[in-house]
Amino acid sequence: MSAKRGDRAAPPPRPGGYTLRFATNDAAKGWDELCRQAAANTRTAFDAIESSPCPSPPTGRQHPLRGSLAAASHNGKTLPQWQYEVTAGGRIWYLVDHDTRTCWIKHAGTGHPKATD
Repeated sequence: MSAKRGDRAAPPPRPGGYTLRFATNDAAKGWDELCRQAAANTRTAFDAIESSPCPSPPTGRQHPLRGSLAAASHNGKTLPQWQYEVTAGGRIWYLVDHDTRTCWIKHAGTGHPKATD
């Protein structure tokens, strides 16, 4: 879907950085809600994911998911799934495709994801 007049402009990736894309419409809606409720933290998350989607060692806010959530499928590829803790409850779950240098945002929201309850 191409941007239209009035849409928010997304910054291009930095040299060597990853492109962030939404894997679902719900993730895009959740991202907008995170931006409204915690703009500075969401921007920090964007910068961290774009520059280093899989930090080694993982940080307190950015780490791989475990168990059945450790990987997920997108466009026919099984990819590692990571989480960024934006706020106490707000989370971003994303899949990392190193081949295309793309992070697919599968979940973004202000509440803790139900899959981990």
